[in-house]
Amino acid sequence: MASPSSICLLAVLLALVSWQAIASDPSPLQDFCVADKHSPVLVNGFACLDPKYVNADHFFKAAMLDTPRKTNKVGSNVTLINVMQIPGLNTLGISIARIDYAPLGENPPHTHPRATEILTVLEGTLYVGFVTSNPNNTLFSKVLNKGDVFVFPEGLIHFQFNPNPHQPAVALAALSSQNPGAITIANAVFGSKPPISDDILAKAFQVEKGTIDWLQAQEKMASQSSFFLLVALLALVSWKAIASDPSPLQDFCVADEHSPVLVNGFTCLNPKDVNADHFFKAAMLDTPRKTNKVGSNVTLINVMQIPGLNTLGISMARIDYAPLGQNPPHTHPRATEILTVLEGTLYVGFVTSNPNNTLFSKELNKGDVFVFPEGLIHFQFNPNPHQPAVAIAALSSQNPGAITIANAVFGSKPPISDKILAKAFQVEKGTIDWLQAQFWENNHY
Repeated sequence: MASPSSICLLAVLLALVSWQAIASDPSPLQDFCVADKHSPVLVNGFACLDPKYVNADHFFKAAMLDTPRKTNKVGSNVTLINVMQIPGLNTLGISIARIDYAPLGENPPHTHPRATEILTVLEGTLYVGFVTSNPNNTLFSKVLNKGDVFVFPEGLIHFQFNPNPHQPAVALAALSSQNPGAITIANAVFGSKPPISDDILAKAFQVEKGTIDWLQAQEKMASQSSFFLLVALLALVSWKAIASDPSPLQDFCVADEHSPVLVNGFTCLNPKDVNADHFFKAAMLDTPRKTNKVGSNVTLINVMQIPGLNTLGISMARIDYAPLGQNPPHTHPRATEILTVLEGTLYVGFVTSNPNNTLFSKELNKGDVFVFPEGLIHFQFNPNPHQPAVAIAALSSQNPGAITIANAVFGSKPPISDKILAKAFQVEKGTIDWLQAQFWENNHY
């Protein structure tokens, strides 16, 4: 039996493990490419189902993300909703997960080879962190409370731990890939099938073969007693990744919002000036918002609020809906959206492009998940006249943009000519003039 000191030494010596990953979801070239999982054709992702067989259910799952899950012996349970559960996610570059943590439970050190993760705490408290790659291997860690948001850059080793010995915790995470993958470090190194030679591992970690044999015999490597040592000392595992929006070429490129240099996104802050707060926001996403006259309020957490999101291709939003309120028809020019209902009921839908302009719509209940493909006009409406509703949405861009159709067409500055709009909509100019005179309120804050 290996001693605790041997295990700690082994954690230190994980420095010598090297990993590489190449990742990028394929760019969508049409409104959607619903996964045809029965096709004999093999492609990156899945071949497309014939559009004439597609319906709203291909973008929906009654995922019950409001329901607590039983945790495993390390004290966590990750319920991932990816392209395997929602075939409409194929080519759209995003997925979502609910993570349950038992008291003192952990989601042990792991990586997502194809995705950045953005996480918000729904219940409880979490101690979280990630480790940069060689040669610095810096740990960025933070304690998160309910409503806080934190970002884990693509490919880097990261973890979450519930420090409360009495209460469970729950988080909702979005990931910038339709199929992000997950590699739990201890399982991969010591639990591979067939196992990596104990001669190789003993030499790599500079320990006795007996220690390696004992570790390989374990079903899971992360324990509550050694958790913090493992987190700190798994630091030296190296990862490389390629992604999108735009592609990261290093561990992170925290936005330097004061740089005079203009690029796509933002230039990078000097890494020596970066700390965990650049990946964090006390966003209060657990707090209800006041809605506007259309009955909604979108609280977007993007690169402008969390500079660490720069180049990482994902963002998050809380959406509040008043009774009979709506998030009116709009598009995100740079992002697919995946949404889950936290409270209430929503009627949602999107419309495909010309020439078909087909409406795919669905009524969602608490815990359900729905996908709105990138660039398509979509909406959400709370049909309940008495109760508000709340949703959390993730978007596959650090800065997805939002174009509310009515605002853009009738509220542009300067206005579009009423002659042009009257002809386009086949109505009298007076109707256009009246519409342009309205105050088109923004619901994105």
